Amino acid sequence: MAARRVEPLFSAFLSHTSPLSPMRIAEIYRSIQGEGRLTGQDSVFVRTSGCNLRCWFCDTPYASWEPEGEDRGVAEIVEAVLALETPHVVLTGGEPMLFAEMIPLCDRLHQEGRHLTIETAGTLHLPLHCDLMSISPKLSNSTPSHLQSPKWHLRHERARRAIDVVRRLIAAHPHQLKFVVDEPEDCEEVLEYLDELPIRPEDVHLMPQGIEPVGLARIGDWLEPWCRSHGFRFCPRKQIEWYGARRGT
Repeated sequence: MAARRVEPLFSAFLSHTSPLSPMRIAEIYRSIQGEGRLTGQDSVFVRTSGCNLRCWFCDTPYASWEPEGEDRGVAEIVEAVLALETPHVVLTGGEPMLFAEMIPLCDRLHQEGRHLTIETAGTLHLPLHCDLMSISPKLSNSTPSHLQSPKWHLRHERARRAIDVVRRLIAAHPHQLKFVVDEPEDCEEVLEYLDELPIRPEDVHLMPQGIEPVGLARIGDWLEPWCRSHGFRFCPRKQIEWYGARRGT
């Protein structure tokens, strides 16, 4: 039943779920949002474990390449979130939209008065409550090499771009798009992608690829002025500046 709630292409990823199934959760923690429109906002982060993509530069491999965590029911997750006593909640991953249990989870957290951000790659759709749909479409720069993983090279490249799903998400929710940029050529790919969407430039955020300050600053030196010239928002990864590339931040 759960698998029928999402795009048929990815039903195989959800075959293990049911309306009463637990979700695999890698971590739940309180920190400061470091990316996008709500940068600086005190938030609870619920990180689901499992992903239908495999970005070579993934900074949370424990939720994608080598998923780990505990199976937790919706009521247990809500209890843990409420105990951390902050009104903003970020549901992230991995890919949280893999789990049909996100529907009742979002309903419960909404009933508790929480503001919900969902961080997704925009390849899956679920009919759920969301106050900010934070979509990170994966550019061609994200695809792992044949040497890194022949299986995932093909699988990721086939699945990473789902423009119709992104259109549905931005039509249904307040939204922002976040693109990871590594080289100047990536910016042209961003422009080509945006040509297919009805979106305002101010809702587009570009952030440098990397997990250490020197590399982020090197890309930021040319990316920030490029964003200004196109009306986009430059999105430094502030959590790296504040905490470094470590878990639970």
